[in-house]
Amino acid sequence: MSTSCPKRMVHGPCGGVRPDLSCEMAPRPCAFVDVDEVTAVPAVPAVPPPTLPMVLTDLSAPAADAAALEATARRLAPSCDALLVGDHQDRPDFPPSMLARLIADAGGRPWVTLACRDRNRVVLETELQGIRHDGLATVLCVTGDGRAYDVRPDVTQVFDLEGTRLAGLAASLGLSAAVAETPTAPPVRLRPQRLVRKQQAGAAVAVLNHVRSADDVAAFLTAARALGLTMPVIASVAVYTDERSAAVLTRLPGLEIDPAAVAAVLGAADPVAAGIAAAVSEAENLLAVPGVVGVNLSGMASARGRAYAADVQAEIGLRIRAGEARLSG
Repeated sequence: MSTSCPKRMVHGPCGGVRPDLSCEMAPRPCAFVDVDEVTAVPAVPAVPPPTLPMVLTDLSAPAADAAALEATARRLAPSCDALLVGDHQDRPDFPPSMLARLIADAGGRPWVTLACRDRNRVVLETELQGIRHDGLATVLCVTGDGRAYDVRPDVTQVFDLEGTRLAGLAASLGLSAAVAETPTAPPVRLRPQRLVRKQQAGAAVAVLNHVRSADDVAAFLTAARALGLTMPVIASVAVYTDERSAAVLTRLPGLEIDPAAVAAVLGAADPVAAGIAAAVSEAENLLAVPGVVGVNLSGMASARGRAYAADVQAEIGLRIRAGEARLSG
């Protein structure tokens, strides 16, 4: 274990390393900057998900608002194969096991994020047991961002586990575990091996964060496959239609969005139509990369409100699915 890592990580680095190689949690260099390889993990057999989503759509709703969550899920469910609900560092929300039930009740197939920031190992295990009991959801196992500075500043941040070890725990309990990786987060040289370590820990599928192009995804997967990666991958598609929704994506650490594509969308006569078309094009390019089985429609989509943003996401999902149907036909 790296005793100098504020997240107590063993199989780091996390995805929050800043461009100058500093830690997101403390004003000092990342503890893993100078390591040569990611620490090995005990091997756990993966539990494949029943089906892999070709279109996985982010589900965003106000925290602890069951009615808004269910309404958004109903709006999105016909346009995608599964709905991914995140774990936000700036607001407490319903437990993941409850979120899974709410999404399923609204007709969606849930993927829920379980983060290690605010839950000790016992609570993480109880959440996994609840998800396993319901049999509804695939669980995305992440370490988690540091909590926002103004959210419960008097409460400790736990990090008993990290995403890699959490995936192993999920798989050992018979759950299908998904994991995240950010190919462009520094130190970039460790990212392919880190994803392979997550696979060895029991992960069944990976969700990659945003990169500039499908060529970047292809290069990353080529490097990872050379190290032993075999699990399927879902690649993220940037969904934005205005300055605010684009800014949300461009300011997140480790993520890279093509600036020329952003400029083209925001400068178009109809930025909404341009943003939808750009997302569909990006998805088609990513789905053509060997090893990529699906796309994650990720981003705020629109600053015009939750319902409008969901309609944008739904339109993109429907167009992607229609395009794949034409190709297969």
